[in-house]
Amino acid sequence: MDNIQLVEKLQTDKEKLFQEISKIIIGQKEIVEHLFISLLCRGHVLLEGVPGLAKTLLIKTLSDAMDLSFNRIQFTPDLMPSDITGTEIIEEEHGTGKREFKFFKGPIFANIVLADEINRTPPKTQAALLESMQEHKVTAGGTSYTLEEPFFVLATQNPIEQEGTYPLPEAQLDRFMFNILISYPSRDEEVAIVQSTTSTDVKKVNRVLSAEDLFAFQELVRNVPVADNVIEYAVDFVNSTRTSNNGQTATTTKDWLEWGAGPRASMYLILGAKAKALLDGRTTPEIADVQQMLNPVLRHRIIPNFNAEADGISRDDILEKLLETTN
Repeated sequence: MDNIQLVEKLQTDKEKLFQEISKIIIGQKEIVEHLFISLLCRGHVLLEGVPGLAKTLLIKTLSDAMDLSFNRIQFTPDLMPSDITGTEIIEEEHGTGKREFKFFKGPIFANIVLADEINRTPPKTQAALLESMQEHKVTAGGTSYTLEEPFFVLATQNPIEQEGTYPLPEAQLDRFMFNILISYPSRDEEVAIVQSTTSTDVKKVNRVLSAEDLFAFQELVRNVPVADNVIEYAVDFVNSTRTSNNGQTATTTKDWLEWGAGPRASMYLILGAKAKALLDGRTTPEIADVQQMLNPVLRHRIIPNFNAEADGISRDDILEKLLETTN
């Protein structure tokens, strides 16, 4: 199958996937598209939203619509790293009585891992995800175990409840391609949600996308050509968030930012723009595609300073202001 046929197949499979997800999830079309883009780019996602906005259900429905294994890890304050990665247990061999350590795999060994309420567990346990997210492997007892591909961590957290939580360290936040904010549904959407969830009609999600298809689409994204000016725009925008930018720093950055984004942000901006272009039926991304990726890619990679917090300026506000100054 050549690339043109693969682009057409991606269009068809995207529509099928979104249609299956819409059986369970009402609205949230942009959120679903961003989740799919992250899968195409081999990236992880951090979903933020208040309770009851179907964050967990959305991830579970996405996995149901794909022929991929799925595990859910409910993060709690007493969760240990071995509860995620697995543990070695002494096992006795029948007949000989010989004892040896055997590794029993934890829930991290799945294609899609839902890290539910990830900020409720201490840093020691959160760090157990770092190697898996970056290297796609787990090390236990001096032995490394490779995770089955594809591998994605889709994490959720509640942004309003801070008591008894442990904010994710910057190093781990940077491992997530997207930080997606889920807002309240519209009135009409909420009416449809209530009608759907309070009836006896149970809808089943069919699997419409295989692992082989996803591998092919991921390779297609990597092969998409990008014009130099689009790459330069992404790099320049990320550079504008840095306060130590050799005198080229924007006023917005000087006034409101403590730290800017690193090179991983530029890489994800371009990968996300490539995937967005393909989903729209285009074979190369434009600057507008990069601009649509700015908030989900950068909002967790910039650190506002005291002035921004005192003025009630959000990270999205800062990014919007920077976008105005770079246009």
